[in-house]
Amino acid sequence: MKSASRGKVLVGLSGGVDSSVAALRLLEQGYDIEGLFMKNWEEDDSEEYCSAAADLSDATAVAGKLGIRLHTVNFSSEYWDRVFAYFLDEYRAGRTPNPDVLCNREIKFKAFLDHALGLGAEKIATGHYARITEAGGRWHLQQAFDRNKDQTYFLYLLNQHQLAHTLFPLGDIDKPGVRRLAKAAGFPTHDKKDSTGICFIGERRFRDFLAQYLPAQPGEIETPEGEVIGTHQGLMYHTIGQRQGLRIGGLKGRGDAPWYVAGKDLERNVLIAVQGSDHPMLFASGLAAADVHWIAGEPPGFPLTCMARCRHRQPLQKCTVTMTDKESLAVRFTDPQRAMTPGQAIVFYEEETCLGGATIREV
Repeated sequence: MKSASRGKVLVGLSGGVDSSVAALRLLEQGYDIEGLFMKNWEEDDSEEYCSAAADLSDATAVAGKLGIRLHTVNFSSEYWDRVFAYFLDEYRAGRTPNPDVLCNREIKFKAFLDHALGLGAEKIATGHYARITEAGGRWHLQQAFDRNKDQTYFLYLLNQHQLAHTLFPLGDIDKPGVRRLAKAAGFPTHDKKDSTGICFIGERRFRDFLAQYLPAQPGEIETPEGEVIGTHQGLMYHTIGQRQGLRIGGLKGRGDAPWYVAGKDLERNVLIAVQGSDHPMLFASGLAAADVHWIAGEPPGFPLTCMARCRHRQPLQKCTVTMTDKESLAVRFTDPQRAMTPGQAIVFYEEETCLGGATIREV
């Protein structure tokens, strides 16, 4: 006799190993499972760059193995309007955006969630490495058991409604364990490599891709003292702390130490470079951030002493946070931080709980 279902859940099946095992675990836990494959990019959808056709084939194979229905949906217009337009605007402004953060809020946990609820699902599930708990009438986003794969940095924009209707089945398992389960289940995705590149757009030559949408503006590369030491093809192609691609070398009297991007002068279209990975200009003790979001729905008390990271997988750093106005804050770190980058996210933690975050505007 079949036991009663724990509720209908729509699982985002991407064609990868993580989402495959997320669906498997929920099915084993007694949920009524259906899958959904999202296609969100069509601008230059070719076999060279986009793996959507192969991913759909893998998602279909996994759904067949599990004996569940697979829905397909196209969110390309939503992705362009809500994510990619912002992505381009940030590059025009000389910043380095993180599209995965906005993609999670606007596509995976808004467009997908709304679509799933419209299909009668009670919750959605994804293969993200994170945990959700509920206590004191609030939903909390917590770091995954597998700290190396933890993705809370990319999920800090989620709100109470989204967390209440989401499951993260991989929060208590590590990546090797996920692959073992996939192999045991006979999934074709068990040894598929992890996806990288721009969210939903895939892996490609980033400079060529960006040039399709933003005109390149070549300029000079200078030292902090104003000495011209090279040329760049566009400030948008470079980020703070970058070493590769500067094509600076063989400067008389400069030694062999590598050069790093330390700043951008937008008014003069000049890239500032310094020599040596420990140059003082690559470090800062504080930053200003905007577009603040707190997962609890309201800010904590200030000044807030907590932990934070300014990039995915960075070890958590102790800091003090103060609000400068309703939408902005100032952060001071106990230890100077290297290569903090305007446009990227700073995400705050209290022990295992992700509190929220903001967008770095000035270092």
